[in-house]
Amino acid sequence: MKQAFTAAVVQMVSGSDLAANLASAGRLIGQAAQAGARLVALPENFALLGRREQDKLAVAEPDGAGPIQDFLAEMAQRHGIYLVGGTIPLHGADPQRVRAACLLHGPDGRCLARYDKIHLFDVEVGDPSSGERYRESASIEPGDAVVTVDTELGCIGLAVCYDLRFPELFRALLARGAQILVLPSAFTEITGAAHWHLLCRARAVENLCYLLAPGQGGQHDNGRRTYGHSLIAGPWGEVLAEYADTGEGVACAQIDLAAMDRLRARFPALLHRRL
Repeated sequence: MKQAFTAAVVQMVSGSDLAANLASAGRLIGQAAQAGARLVALPENFALLGRREQDKLAVAEPDGAGPIQDFLAEMAQRHGIYLVGGTIPLHGADPQRVRAACLLHGPDGRCLARYDKIHLFDVEVGDPSSGERYRESASIEPGDAVVTVDTELGCIGLAVCYDLRFPELFRALLARGAQILVLPSAFTEITGAAHWHLLCRARAVENLCYLLAPGQGGQHDNGRRTYGHSLIAGPWGEVLAEYADTGEGVACAQIDLAAMDRLRARFPALLHRRL
């Protein structure tokens, strides 16, 4: 029988001070671990949400070495948890851009997986007169690999924020055995209010998977407002836990893969696919 366990999503309001962001993340990870979480997920850009898109270049690290990666390894080992490190900027092939890398560290501190964000947020949000425009491709290189990792807790599939709008990625994760989907995010206030719960619940229910969606939530020092509502959704599409306020916080829920398997057996929609 598969053992149920507690998972946690961490919500932050990261800014342009790397040290302050790491201190906040460390405190919140500690709260999640004290609540019994064995799997903890941080939001996108947890270590830095700079005043300018190019600010991330100044703190970018080579793969496998650097203070942000050391922090994640230390936190995972100190608390004996699986830790999904939101996204951090890692060097890519283009010196003017970085990879938005989502790392999974195990309880011994080792990095078990790396996913580089595939879909980049190049959009206009809201009324064109608002000037709220984003062009992630100016400072980020896209990834191209679908990433899952088998752990003692289950098979974890990684995605990031804007990826949520592309169901084919989640089908690819499912095909690789994903049972728990983790989606570090920083949804804008406008797009979050319109689509966050809808899309998170849809990705969970259509794949009959658990989905952990930690987010940024509040007013950032670059003027950006993010939606928050970090949540954990179950395979029936129900919201099992949610941090509904803005600001920092932690939400925890039980992950029961045996119950998920029973649901898949009596409602075998995944076996009924024809295309």
